[in-house]
Amino acid sequence: MESRNISFLSRKPSLVDKYNFYEYVSVMLDGGVTISEILESVQIKVKNEYFREKIVQLQTFVSSGDSFSKSMKKLPQIFAGSEVSIIEAGEATGKLAWSLSSLSENMRKSYELRRKVKSALTYPSIIFLFLFVSVIIVLTYVIPSITPLFETAEVELPVATQALVATSDFIRFNFGALILVLAAAGVLLFWYKNTEKGKANFDYMYLWLPLVGTVYKNYILSTLSLSLWNLIGSGVPVVKSLTLTSKSLNNVVYESILQEVIISVSWGNKIVDSMEQVDEHHEYFPQDFLQMLSVWEKTASLEKVSKKINEQYTREVNYSLQNLTKWIEPLAILIAGVFVIWFAFAIFGAILKVTQTVW
Repeated sequence: MESRNISFLSRKPSLVDKYNFYEYVSVMLDGGVTISEILESVQIKVKNEYFREKIVQLQTFVSSGDSFSKSMKKLPQIFAGSEVSIIEAGEATGKLAWSLSSLSENMRKSYELRRKVKSALTYPSIIFLFLFVSVIIVLTYVIPSITPLFETAEVELPVATQALVATSDFIRFNFGALILVLAAAGVLLFWYKNTEKGKANFDYMYLWLPLVGTVYKNYILSTLSLSLWNLIGSGVPVVKSLTLTSKSLNNVVYESILQEVIISVSWGNKIVDSMEQVDEHHEYFPQDFLQMLSVWEKTASLEKVSKKINEQYTREVNYSLQNLTKWIEPLAILIAGVFVIWFAFAIFGAILKVTQTVW
């Protein structure tokens, strides 16, 4: 019973838990309630036990005299650096309620976009899983039940039939070994992906995969604009905003590119000029993205421009997802068709051989 409680308490809060928390604190703070009182009342509404436990600690820190942002810094496993910086800037500018509301809204947008991407990618994953299972069933159950009919005829089978039977025999007689090899490959792949070099290579591969890469790149640009809007709009300095944004993207390629941008900006260059210097061929920052960003730098209308960038690239993500799912069915049909043609040639070719010997 105790081990169950420990595993349950270790569950970190989701984006839904976080944006609901920030929204509640914002509304209550705007109504004149103190942070300490808000943290005490919000504990009843939080369902995640682990998160509730950390809110109790947060309230203890605040009650002892620490500011909200300083208290959040003491719980880095719950509150990201970008969240703390937004709250810190809100406290410094006297716009804490607005910062919390903006943070909640942007987290909600990020969650909805992420959920949309995951749900769209679930469909092709299921299609290929069923296709893979169907092929395995045919090779391990259907083919072995047919081959004895051809073996008794004592004829030389066509090449397609021989290849099909050999593939079936190989899978059936080495099924356990194949499972172990695939499991070992999965473990090694998981380990490599979690190394610094492995993560960089995988992140690069995701960006340039056909169809999927477009979705992923648009998702990153949408998240980037949302994060910059939230941080700079809350009063966080530009260089610090770029630093926190680069870490929040969870992509090593974009993080390293943005690090170069940060160095250039810290020397006094504009963000757009720095991005163009680092990415001359616009492989990571498209021309239209930079054009809209330059409007913000010229007019200082951060909120409007960032919203437009985010809305545009959210639409681009939706379009990319539609394009991806549009190509999945023909691709699955093509793969299934190749296997069906192979199966048909193998079976009917063998039948033809057998009937020729009978006549």
